[in-house]
Amino acid sequence: QVQLQESGPGLVKPSQTLSLTCTVSGGSITTNYYCWTWIRQPPGKGLEWMGHIEGSGNTYYSPSLESRTSISRDTSKNQFTLQLSSVTPEDTAVYYCAPKVYGTSQYDSWGQGAQVTVSS
Repeated sequence: QVQLQESGPGLVKPSQTLSLTCTVSGGSITTNYYCWTWIRQPPGKGLEWMGHIEGSGNTYYSPSLESRTSISRDTSKNQFTLQLSSVTPEDTAVYYCAPKVYGTSQYDSWGQGAQVTVSS
């Protein structure tokens, strides 16, 4: 089974860039079977799909976040990274990485989540 672990700073100041890394084990991020996805959940709100990177390296983003979001990968480390620029307190959330089966809405597993707080 694929396992994922998010890592990165838990506190980011407003206007700065949030950066999180997802380390994958048990599967390669170059596989075409999964879309490697970032999802977040603000306090008291539902899950929000942010974007994903496919095994091909193609990326897709939520229209509401596209101007501030970048997802990249390091295949040598089997990691993919989220960068969210110009953050505000509204970006405070638990951030998850997860592999979505290509062409479906099924997520095979989830990272434990990373709490990120945006505050000065």
